[in-house]
Amino acid sequence: MKQSLYIFLFLFLSTGLAKSQVPEKDTSTKLEELFDRLVGNYDDNERISINDSIKLILEDFVKSDSVFTYRFTNLRYLGQIMSPDSLIKIVTWNLVLENQPGRYYCYFVRKDRGEDNKIYRLSTSYNENPVRDDTTYTASDWYGALYYDLKPFIIDNNRCWVLLGIDYGNANVSRKIIDVLTFKPDGTIIFGKKWFDSGKDIRFRAVFEYASNAMMSLRFRSDNSIVFDHLVPFSPSKKDDHEFYGPDYSFDAYNYKDGLWKLVINVDVRNE
Repeated sequence: MKQSLYIFLFLFLSTGLAKSQVPEKDTSTKLEELFDRLVGNYDDNERISINDSIKLILEDFVKSDSVFTYRFTNLRYLGQIMSPDSLIKIVTWNLVLENQPGRYYCYFVRKDRGEDNKIYRLSTSYNENPVRDDTTYTASDWYGALYYDLKPFIIDNNRCWVLLGIDYGNANVSRKIIDVLTFKPDGTIIFGKKWFDSGKDIRFRAVFEYASNAMMSLRFRSDNSIVFDHLVPFSPSKKDDHEFYGPDYSFDAYNYKDGLWKLVINVDVRNE
């Protein structure tokens, strides 16, 4: 295994991405092969070695000038999203392991006018505990998720981005998350804003938990509306256990109004 890894490193260093280059076709093919091997039937040590090779290539990619203009089109297991204002690029994936907790890996690339892009490297192990909605997070205590959409907002002359993500850190419960990304003046990355009004209290993010074998939709309906499946227990006796929650084919929403994202129950989405 060490010999094959050394061969890969030599090939990578010989054909890696230059600062201003668009990734070569070989780079995309290598990543596709590595991700296919990553989900194959390998033991944990081999998966970790393969993942290290993926990190080497992606580290070079996020540092390149082409990170905001290029998208790998053949990678099913790599998340690549860019904000509509073209100021944030998110590259993310997860590593599933058999005998130890899996891990999330995420790059936030922030375009900075007149300066080099700022790159935030986040990683964390799967966590079975719920994502807290009463606090902010930073890079050092990030909860871990795969983000699949985001939209920019400017509030009181401050720019932020609303994130949609999913967390598989608990084998019995899946979680979907609406969060808010901001940056402090010193560049520190912050997750969470006391902005989500459930009608009972105001929270830093919205977190939904449901059975791991169920599916829940969560998406932007417009710039000012996020619509999602209404979750209910499979039976009244399971109302305190989200392992037995799933959608009931009605929809709720968070709509932005009067400076807050406000929960609205039972919205009509039939015209969509």
